[in-house]
Amino acid sequence: MGEIRLPTHMFLWCVSAIYMVAFASLYVQIPGLYGNEGLLPARWQLRVSGGKSLLEQLKDSPTLLWFGPRLGLDTQQSMELLSLTGVVLSLMSLTLPPLRDTRVYLMLWMLYMSLYQVGQVFLYFQWDTLLLETGFLAILIAPLKMPWSSRVRLYDNVTFWLLRWLLFRLMFASGVVKLTSRCPTWWGLTGEETHSSIKRYQICMTLTYHYETQCIPTPLAWFAHQLPVWFQKLSVVATFLIEIAVPFLFFSPIRRHRLVAFYLQMLLQVLIILSGNYNFFNILTITLCLSLLDDEHVSFWLRRPTAKQVKTSLQTFFWPLILMLELGVYAALGFWTVKYFDLQLDWEKRSVSSRTAFTYFEFNSFLKMVTVPSIWMGVLSLTWEIITSMFSCACVRGFLWRLCCTVQWMLMAAAAASMFAISLPADMNEKATVLELIPEDLGTEYFPHPTGNHRPPKDPCNASVVPYTYIEYDANSNLWPGVRAAFEMTDRYQLVNSYGLFRRMTGVGGRPEVVIEGSLDRNTWTEIEFMYKPGNTSAAPPVVTPHQPRLDWQMWFAALGPHSQSPWFSSLLHRLLQGKADVIRLVQTDKSQYPFSKQPPVYLRAHRYKYWFTEPKKDGSLPHRWWRRVYVEEFYPTVHLGDSFLEQMLVQNGLKDKAPPRRSSKAWLARALRVIGEHVREMPAPLLIWTLFCSAVTICLLNALWSDKHHQEQHTGPQNKEHKDEKKVEEETKAEKVATSEEKLMEEVEEDQKDEELGEEVEADQTEEVEEDQKEEVEDKQKE
Repeated sequence: MGEIRLPTHMFLWCVSAIYMVAFASLYVQIPGLYGNEGLLPARWQLRVSGGKSLLEQLKDSPTLLWFGPRLGLDTQQSMELLSLTGVVLSLMSLTLPPLRDTRVYLMLWMLYMSLYQVGQVFLYFQWDTLLLETGFLAILIAPLKMPWSSRVRLYDNVTFWLLRWLLFRLMFASGVVKLTSRCPTWWGLTGEETHSSIKRYQICMTLTYHYETQCIPTPLAWFAHQLPVWFQKLSVVATFLIEIAVPFLFFSPIRRHRLVAFYLQMLLQVLIILSGNYNFFNILTITLCLSLLDDEHVSFWLRRPTAKQVKTSLQTFFWPLILMLELGVYAALGFWTVKYFDLQLDWEKRSVSSRTAFTYFEFNSFLKMVTVPSIWMGVLSLTWEIITSMFSCACVRGFLWRLCCTVQWMLMAAAAASMFAISLPADMNEKATVLELIPEDLGTEYFPHPTGNHRPPKDPCNASVVPYTYIEYDANSNLWPGVRAAFEMTDRYQLVNSYGLFRRMTGVGGRPEVVIEGSLDRNTWTEIEFMYKPGNTSAAPPVVTPHQPRLDWQMWFAALGPHSQSPWFSSLLHRLLQGKADVIRLVQTDKSQYPFSKQPPVYLRAHRYKYWFTEPKKDGSLPHRWWRRVYVEEFYPTVHLGDSFLEQMLVQNGLKDKAPPRRSSKAWLARALRVIGEHVREMPAPLLIWTLFCSAVTICLLNALWSDKHHQEQHTGPQNKEHKDEKKVEEETKAEKVATSEEKLMEEVEEDQKDEELGEEVEADQTEEVEEDQKEEVEDKQKE
């Protein structure tokens, strides 16, 4: 792996941006979700029992919210303070490079961890745990810039490698669980018999269901839904290829393998972003993909000149072999894809047919074959990075510098090895979840009782979290017990987590949706529209990325089963009957869009419908409606305030608050939080997030332009001075030349004058001689 200075800066910048989005998105929803009059008041999670000390409370539940009462704040206000602090810190680190420091990312991680501990079902998603794990790795990757820092950090490759391992676990597990789940939408029975009498499977039209059944689709999802079936099936094959086979290229010693893997992962994530609103999850995955890049490739993007590397004779000798190996890997991936998915090109229909040509048991054997080697592949890759960094430290000049670099290398190498080790064990409490949990099983196991101590459960939406070594049980059982003990000690801090997305496809027979209706007289019923989830068949799907409306997401999960599997739903109806403004703001930020803004409904009920995307008209024009729906059944009976059934459900699920909430504090900090909240929450959450992000990007661009201009001035200044000196020298030389020429001319003029004077003297002498001769001749004549 080459130099990674630029990818490291890009990674830290992206992590700051994602933290800003996550904190801002959660901040606007805190009163409705966790406030004193919200759906699941967070104060229930922090009840002190038995006179425990602050240290014991932190040990039971590691969250900074325990310090709230010392500042005169209740739990809701403490959560708002932590969220606002996270927004400010992330914005500052986003715009000011010196603040992308280890301690800043440590504070951001602690703030989000504190909120996660009391988040309950609305905060237990895989992207939340992925952000915590990535944020902890950012602590190891970020430099310690104050009070001093060195530009040369020889352990960067070691810590940066952990991102690649996390990306591998995320993508590989996400692909594997789709096939190990035996979901009929990922595996469709064809009825063909093989020599072993084991029925094989055909890839089902999974993506034709996915686009309309995902939680909050985008408008482009409607158009993607209309694509030909053969293209949808081919897309599923490509997804399996990118998620299962391509991740092994992350650790290839051939640089171009890693770059190809990077672009394939980017392609998948960008297509998901365009077709679905998955908040910051795909952006976070793209951020992890930066671990596959180096300075040379980023400089190629930026059109920056790089020093050309001179190939040694050894590299020149092995270059043909490396090229053949690289092309051989691509050929093998193509061959296996065609063979195991039976790809056939139909020229007449202009399509590509595909079906799985392997059995479930053959795929299970494949997993057993590759799981242990993949772990050793990670061990060898990490060992190589550690050894190369060690030799770099040994080559540093100066004893003190060498000693300092060696100590840093030892600490970071130990941290990287520890993080790698604790990412391998399975959480044995999740054994039943991994093997058996299906969407219909989403019950109270992921909704902890509000009064009890609990460990935050894994993501309820996917029911598919897979600890890496649990893919192959023998690999998990052979792990060193010390690694298991370390995992159990750190598990509560979410340092490493298990992943696996879309294990089972829901809504195959139609997308289930819960529609709430309200009435004042029990005769006329009015539907209560949510801002983001499907409801009105004429309303276009929204674009809300990177914001996550957590109530709308949970409404999607609630529709997958009976209301008893979603205890919070009773609390939602109860708060709407009471007309609580904070909860209503979760449904509609604009009060004019809420049908009962003037008077709360007297009666509420909920029905289950099935939704489908509409089809284009025969003439190819777009339909007037985006959705069509059919009534299925009653989801929740008609209730009113004081209704015996509603009261029973609230008491049964521990949602009936007996103790009144503490009175609002009049401290200056509490009053400031109330004022900020009143102004900020009037703005739609996506607009707020994009405003913050665009402002930060604008500041970054201005800083970049200013630094480039300053850099140019520093470089052009001495050149101008030298240029001026050269001009001065030239002028002096010219002046000297002119003076010299003038002196020569004066000398020549003086010589000419002298010559003229001599000539005149000669002429005068000659005249005198002539006159004397004439006188002599006259005298001679007279004598004669």
